[in-house]
Formats: sequence, structure tokens, C-alpha cells
Amino acid sequence: MIVVVALVGALLIRTVLFQAFFIPSASMEPTLKIHDRILVNKLSYDFHSVHRGDIVVFRRSPNMAEADGNIKDLVKRVIGLPGETIQSTPDGHIAINGQIISEPYLPPGTLPGPPVPEQVIPAGHYWVMGDNRDDSADSRVFGPIAKSQIVGRAFILIWPFSDFRWWG
Repeated sequence: MIVVVALVGALLIRTVLFQAFFIPSASMEPTLKIHDRILVNKLSYDFHSVHRGDIVVFRRSPNMAEADGNIKDLVKRVIGLPGETIQSTPDGHIAINGQIISEPYLPPGTLPGPPVPEQVIPAGHYWVMGDNRDDSADSRVFGPIAKSQIVGRAFILIWPFSDFRWWG
């Protein structure tokens, strides 16, 4: 009976509260490296809105190019929020509503990679980008993602244990 309760509890936690995800690519380096494992809070956005700078896991939509057919979920950082105007500046920085945003998670000297043409992010959508701007297929490629695609917010790097990190 104890084993059954434990299994049901574990299934409930994984289905409703938290889920571990594997990082398959270099698109979020240096923040997340290939083979890292993160824990995602699946209820986070039921209690508060999505914030700029959050690292989110989201479901791949049909319009997203599929380099690896086995990757169903993607991990990126939220850069733009619904209703905001996003674009890159001539020197390569990201501007929201005409103001360059601070991106302290990027290594010094990193430029955002391919340009972002000026556009308004639709209601209920988010602009996401990888931290490794030169090696990330993100909203610059597939456009903004719908809130309904978001699985949850990454809040802990759990593996490798030597790199354990909490994003709160």
C-alpha cells in the first residue's frame, strides 16, 4: 500500500507541480549547457504573470522547424511581453518600446546575433530567445509563442550537481 501511495504521489507531483527537463542543445549556453537537467514549476504562471528574464519550457508548435524529431519541448528566456514593441538596435542590442533592455545573463560583449525587425508582440504571446544568440532557433525564427504553449518556469538546475543553481 505504501508503494502505491508513493507512486501515485510521484505521478501527481510530476503531472501537476514539477517536471524535470533535459537540455539537448547549446542554445541557452552559458546559462544551461548540453546535458544539464532543470526542474520546472508547472503551476508558477497560475499564480503570477510571466516575467521578462524568466527561463521557460514550452511545447514546440507545428510552425517550428524540427531539427530533431525527438525534441518536443524547448527551453528559452522570455525577452518580450504581450503588447510590447521589440526590435534590435543597429549595434545589435534588444530594445523594448524603444529602450535597450539590460541582459545581465549574457556574457560580456555578447551581441544578440541575427537582427530582430521591429514588431508588436500580440496579446497572449511572448518573445523568447536563447542566451546563446548565435546558436539558437527562437522567436527570431518562429515568432512569438502563445502562453498556452508554456509548460512552466525553470527554477532549479539540478544536474550536474556541481552546477546546482536556484533561480527562485
